[in-house]
Amino acid sequence: MTSSQNSGLDPQLVARLSSRFDSLGDHMRQVAVDLQTLQSQLGAATAPAPTRQPSAPAAPAVPPPVASPPLPPQPYGQPFGHTVRQPMGQQMVRPQPAMQPAMTYPAPPRGPVVAPRPPAPPREPWWQRDGVISRLLAVAGAGVTLVGVVMLLVLAAQAGWFGPPLRVAAGAVFSLALIGAGVRVFGRSGGRIGGIALAATGIAGLYLDVLATSVLYGWLDPVIGLITAFGIAAAGTALAVQWKSQPMAVLILAGVAVCGPVLTDGLTLTLIAFLIATYVASFPAQIGRNWQLLQVVRTVPLVGAVLAAIASADMSGSTGDLWLLLVVVSVAVFGIGTSLELLRRNVSDVVATVMIALTSLPVLVSADVFDRAATVAVQLVLAAAALAIVTLVSWLPGHARITVAVIGALATLQAAVESTTLEIRPVVLFAVALALIAVAHSTRSTLAYSIGSGFGVIGALMFVSVSPPRALLDSDHAVGSVGIALGGILLAATAFAFAYVLAELKLVDDGLQTLGVVSGVLALYGLTAATVTLGIGIGGQTTGFTAGHTAATIEWMIAAFALLAFGLRSVTHAHLALLAGLSLTAASIAKLFLFDLVALDGLFRVIAFIAVGLLLLIAGTRYAKVFADRESAAVSS
Repeated sequence: MTSSQNSGLDPQLVARLSSRFDSLGDHMRQVAVDLQTLQSQLGAATAPAPTRQPSAPAAPAVPPPVASPPLPPQPYGQPFGHTVRQPMGQQMVRPQPAMQPAMTYPAPPRGPVVAPRPPAPPREPWWQRDGVISRLLAVAGAGVTLVGVVMLLVLAAQAGWFGPPLRVAAGAVFSLALIGAGVRVFGRSGGRIGGIALAATGIAGLYLDVLATSVLYGWLDPVIGLITAFGIAAAGTALAVQWKSQPMAVLILAGVAVCGPVLTDGLTLTLIAFLIATYVASFPAQIGRNWQLLQVVRTVPLVGAVLAAIASADMSGSTGDLWLLLVVVSVAVFGIGTSLELLRRNVSDVVATVMIALTSLPVLVSADVFDRAATVAVQLVLAAAALAIVTLVSWLPGHARITVAVIGALATLQAAVESTTLEIRPVVLFAVALALIAVAHSTRSTLAYSIGSGFGVIGALMFVSVSPPRALLDSDHAVGSVGIALGGILLAATAFAFAYVLAELKLVDDGLQTLGVVSGVLALYGLTAATVTLGIGIGGQTTGFTAGHTAATIEWMIAAFALLAFGLRSVTHAHLALLAGLSLTAASIAKLFLFDLVALDGLFRVIAFIAVGLLLLIAGTRYAKVFADRESAAVSS
């Protein structure tokens, strides 16, 4: 039964409105689904590629629309939302249709947001950069002005313009005026570059004026001129330090180095002395500063002038120039000392290491300029200094340590070459090689081993030149010399030490056997040469030669027996020792049948065959006993 409250409503109107609301709800839900699909497709098409830039926080995703359950069918003619009675007496109120949102937004992609990269600014040409043009003009102006000062001091004298006092005074006044102008301009806004150029030009001009006064005109004693020039260079570099300008110091030294030879009429020892004064005076400017360009400009002109003086003295045949020797030693002392001080303050200063090598070069190339005693003394002093530096200076960096060690090795080599004859020279080289290899074994030093091996190689080459293979094959070319005999023994010892320390230090893995074989061949050669030479020295050219070869064959077999015995005792080197021992055994037998059987005669041939045969029997018996003992121990265990 229908309630009386609804008696005034039109049931058909309510039914029509209810049906239209249902249709409208279905339509809006379909529109929402289509919009979501469309926006998802648009988002997938325009999603940017992910980059390494930091990602922006993702916006919260909008949940997709949830489909509402279908409404139960409404009987036609029943009002929307009214109460109906069910057969079981239960009542159900029809729910109002939920309005879905007209539009939903899909979640943005989770990849990082790519910010657009701003376009690169146009590259500025080098001539438009700050200070480039002004620096170029300043350097050019300084060079041209210094040339003008030199022309005032030299060309004016050649042309007879003015008098010498007026020319010197004009150069000094002009230089002082440039220095004053530079100091004044430096303090103004934007006047740093101009002030540096003016002051550097004035200081260099004043230095050249003093040089001309001392050398060109001879008005000043050279010692007084050196002291004055030293003071000018020291003051100029001090001003550069105060202004914190490495280019200023470079301009001063470069101007002096370029224009100085014009005033001294070429390369002279006086010019080199003035360059040494400049070199020493400008050193304090480098302390505590990484002014590597100044270090190069300080050193290269001086070393170049000294090398040119050495070359001219060598070509002229002069061997007794004490002043040139003093200059060479002074450059080495100051160069090595100042570079070590710079390395002590900055161990990564590779330029200082290069300067050590550069300033030591005049000593190393002056072997043919001075007499033998002076050359040997200087080279030995340099070698001793290098040894002291490498041994005592604990903070020396690796690159400097290697450089100083190589310098010392070269000095030692030159001292050995200059102080010995051709036959004694290999003896000295082998002695040095053995000493260095011994040091390498005790200190585990690869550097000492490398340098010692180099001395050994050079000594071996020299030994082969004084005792060639034909001297061992033909008695007519054999020589009985104590130097060759001692050199052969030292060659064998050096070859053995080379292979032994190489294995101990484990410097190589793959080529150890090859180097061991080469060392063995060299040792046999040296031992054979020494034995044959001693035989000739004792028994004469014929008998001594055959007796020496007989002893050499026996020595070969003894060495093979020793290697085989060592291989039985050593576990680490058993394979190499066995290989070397068997190879040497085969070589001994081959020498016995191919050379001794023809070259030897009489008793010496018999001795050689009996000795080799007995050694072979002893070696075979020894090997059989060792292997039998090993098998017995294996069975008992």
